[in-house]
Amino acid sequence: MRAPELRGRRWLNTGGADLTLAGLRGKIVLLDFWTFCCINCLHVLDELRELEERYADVLVTVGVHSPKFVHEADPDAVAAAVERYAVHHPVLDDPELVTWDAYAARAWPTLVVVDPTGYVVAQLSGEGHAHGLGVLIEELVAEHEAAGTLHRGDGPYVAPPEPATALRFPGKAIALPGGTFLVSDTAHHQLVELEPDLVTERRRIGTGERGFSDSPARFSEPQGLLLLPEPASGYDVVVADTVNHALRGVRLADGTVTTLAGTGEQLRDRVEPGASAAQLSSPWDLAWWRGRVVVAMAGSHQLWSFDPASGTVEVLAGTTNEGLRDGPCEDAFFAQPSGLATGPDGALWVADSEVSALRSVHAAPAAGAQVATAVGMGLFDFGFRDGPAEQALLQHPLGVAVLPDGSVAVADTYNGAVRRFDPATRTVSTLARDLREPSDLLVDGDTLVVVESAGHRLVRLAIPASTRVDGGAHQVRRARTDLAPGTLALRIDFTPPTGQHLDARFGDPTSLTVAASPPELLADGAGTAPGLARTVRFAPDAPAEGVLQVSVAAAACDDGDGVFAACHRYQQDWGIPVRLVDGAADELVLDLRAVR
Repeated sequence: MRAPELRGRRWLNTGGADLTLAGLRGKIVLLDFWTFCCINCLHVLDELRELEERYADVLVTVGVHSPKFVHEADPDAVAAAVERYAVHHPVLDDPELVTWDAYAARAWPTLVVVDPTGYVVAQLSGEGHAHGLGVLIEELVAEHEAAGTLHRGDGPYVAPPEPATALRFPGKAIALPGGTFLVSDTAHHQLVELEPDLVTERRRIGTGERGFSDSPARFSEPQGLLLLPEPASGYDVVVADTVNHALRGVRLADGTVTTLAGTGEQLRDRVEPGASAAQLSSPWDLAWWRGRVVVAMAGSHQLWSFDPASGTVEVLAGTTNEGLRDGPCEDAFFAQPSGLATGPDGALWVADSEVSALRSVHAAPAAGAQVATAVGMGLFDFGFRDGPAEQALLQHPLGVAVLPDGSVAVADTYNGAVRRFDPATRTVSTLARDLREPSDLLVDGDTLVVVESAGHRLVRLAIPASTRVDGGAHQVRRARTDLAPGTLALRIDFTPPTGQHLDARFGDPTSLTVAASPPELLADGAGTAPGLARTVRFAPDAPAEGVLQVSVAAAACDDGDGVFAACHRYQQDWGIPVRLVDGAADELVLDLRAVR
């Protein structure tokens, strides 16, 4: 089909120019539908960097920023995110989802390839498509160069002015012995030790160049920090080196950096609770709990643990399914956990960002550790509302701390606020407002140190009495898909890239998981099983509206190398708002990788 025109509020990274597909004729155009809250979208930004460099004279990547949360529609927040995540291609700001709807996007991220004559040739969802995109681009280059429809040359990207602040999007902070603070200066790819005034620098650790090496020390968007109760062999502090998908150790005496876990490559396989793996996936925060380092593994929607004594890592909780489900650790769903703190009662508190929730893990010796939700309703409900915890709402929190009175402070990032949950009364109140994307909190005496990430600073607040706020409730702003009551034929379209195939010699290399919110939406068809198609039946007394949750994974292997062929994992989660309407479609087709 002819690619619909690109329409939105404004363009970024173009020097003020508006782009059109007609003006990009002769180039291969890759549209990346993303939103800055989404960890999978951030993974794709990093996957595309090498492709953008390799095909700079023929490929134009255009980010289409399509917000999930209300805060993500704020123009200043979008501009800050483009800088924060080093987006080096044009970005269309599309707060009303006009272009999103025109391309029938259903998931973050979605990638669309437009050929040099302006036709859509592929639509892909999820991450892990870099190899297949490279193959497709090579095919399009050969085809259109032969036809004379390919134009080589520079693209329309114009770099914005370089900002100048001492810190740039700091992520997390910890207190050090002696009263100083260690901060992850995320966009500068460094760690900074600050004096008690939170401004004066004592030293920096890391060269400031994005990279992955111990000597010289290079980081890539580091986030979480943890001072160990007792120094380990050669290091005192553990660092969640997020975009390197690694844990690093820092010796405070001289700033020596050691890689503790992770290879620099993102984990793409599903790892069950209790199992271990050599690779990690976007570790975001750290906490000390029950004698081990707990890792908020945002990229796989899980909690992992790291043992400094043995150097082993293993999954503590979460199935890799994105969502909000409580219960035993091996059955729980998380959604991009991004903040951790431990309480004096042994509870592990979790800021679970994509479900706008405050969760906890409690050790229960008889039944095993259990995951519970204190505040939060699910993937599509968020807002700014205090009161009873079962009705209170947050918006994409990234940090959490336990206050001296045993209550829990939450960095309610997209509301620009600090909130308080009182476990005794199970109520939520507001401690501070009008902050710029607070991403972490730590208690320092009778004050609260707040990492104000988009303000590029740390601030100190007196711990105040609570105030009451009701800023309203919101849901994700996406058009609902009308489906017929009764039986639904669900199908995932997946075409392996040229040179790959689905290898079924050792069993079906695909997996499809179906769930619903609320669960009573479905009478049959929920659960996980091999295959890319499923017959689903809506309950006769199902609510008129809900969310159909679909997760798929497929492994395609390179042709020609037999049992030694390299295999590539493709995966995506969809949360599709649906409405049951008589006479509507009884089939739903989702594109994991559809080549037209």
